[in-house]
Amino acid sequence: MTISETRDKVLSGELSLREIVEHYITQIESKNVDINAYVNTDFDAALSRAEEVQKKIDNGTAGKLAGVAMGIKDVISERGKKLTCASKILENFESVYDATVIERLRAEDAILIGRLNMDEFAMGSANEFSNFGPVKNPHDHDKVPGGSSGGSAAAVAADMAMTTLGSDTGGSIRQPASYCGVVGLKPTYGRVSRYGLVAFASSFDCIGPLAHSVEDAARVLDVIAGFDERDNTSSQKEKDDYIEAAQSPNKKIKIGVPEAFFGEGLDEEIKKGIESILNELEADGAELVPVELPHVKYGIATYYILATAEASSNLARYDGIRYGHRADKDEMLDELKKEEIALKEQFELAEGEDKIAVQEELTKLDSALVRLYKKSRTEGFGPEVKRRIMLGTYVLSAGYYDAYYGKAQKVRRLIQNDYKEAFKKVDVIVSPTAPTTAFDIGSKLDDPVQMYLNDVYTISANLAGICGISVPAGTHSNGLPYGIQFVADSFEETKVLNAGRLVEMKVS
Repeated sequence: MTISETRDKVLSGELSLREIVEHYITQIESKNVDINAYVNTDFDAALSRAEEVQKKIDNGTAGKLAGVAMGIKDVISERGKKLTCASKILENFESVYDATVIERLRAEDAILIGRLNMDEFAMGSANEFSNFGPVKNPHDHDKVPGGSSGGSAAAVAADMAMTTLGSDTGGSIRQPASYCGVVGLKPTYGRVSRYGLVAFASSFDCIGPLAHSVEDAARVLDVIAGFDERDNTSSQKEKDDYIEAAQSPNKKIKIGVPEAFFGEGLDEEIKKGIESILNELEADGAELVPVELPHVKYGIATYYILATAEASSNLARYDGIRYGHRADKDEMLDELKKEEIALKEQFELAEGEDKIAVQEELTKLDSALVRLYKKSRTEGFGPEVKRRIMLGTYVLSAGYYDAYYGKAQKVRRLIQNDYKEAFKKVDVIVSPTAPTTAFDIGSKLDDPVQMYLNDVYTISANLAGICGISVPAGTHSNGLPYGIQFVADSFEETKVLNAGRLVEMKVS
């Protein structure tokens, strides 16, 4: 059922909140062992909260999301809950405060069931880089669910939550929504507060909903959107009527169709499916307008320079000293002492230039503190996080900053300008959400570049800071779902919700 249908049944007394929560608990207990979407649950707290909210329903004071059982991506702070970002380095860390989005959900009586699996620190396109193991696609357990919000998408697709929150840095809500056959909404940068969201790339990260329907996504956005003085990138612009846009869509919209998004690399069946939907929308009154986005072809390269640079900076704080995983100090000191003894023995036996070389090695030997930093981070971070830290550190280093980071910032502005020009002619721009359906688990682990290319259609929206939505567009002949994406100018979420609902009416 949708949020509004559930709310109506709860308000009428046909369903109790306890029955709703018990339904999802049963679903999680039976399915999560195979899908691995949830990494932590608190069923007792959820049932207790259901009793509290039921009393508010009975006396007529319930909030907008009373009856909505939700899961939260394990990168968003919840007071008293583990906040691990699916990383060993934070495996025992417990949040001491609520993110703004959590406060707003609770204020409207949403019931939070548990914490959802993800790629470590939101870095990945398949949800295979998790300290908790990979998430499985509910449609085929041999396939990935997409990433990094794979747990959030899989939980909705498998009916283990009515709706969930994910985060989107380069497509991490929309791409898994496509692979799992659900709706995924990325708001405009600054539309939803990032306070309490653990940072991956601070100028890209967005919190948004995944849901069964466009209207459900709109209802969650209506609650979590809005200015927050605790986030200095939060916009003071008033939010629009998102629910109305989803309920009463305007069919006479202008849809920009960029040739660059329908060329080489796109699965032919997905291409034909989306073209068929666009033809139907055109027959109903929509206008299809060719648009040019000349710089989006540089999107992948630009994103992976800028995002990794920000990741390198943000993750520097995880050193094993202030918080997070710390390597065994005694073991580390034993290793250091053994290395020092071995080098001193070599020094005694060496002669001439060899003696000088050994002396240099002794001089370079890390201090105990530096060794502790290195060992803690080596043990705590997974392979994809290490790869991105190293890449980000490289592009920020002396001699390479201007050649890579500085140039990428200029290209980012060109991409933003491309979209600004296009939106002077159209309401939304359409594309596939991903070039293929979900791929086999493990099939791209040895080729990270191929994995990065799965975000080719989603990344540019994050570079431009605009909003986007992925809506189920059909089922491939291989039995897996695929999505269609619409993006609109900054703070024009009503336009992508409108377009998404038009597709939903055609496909459902």
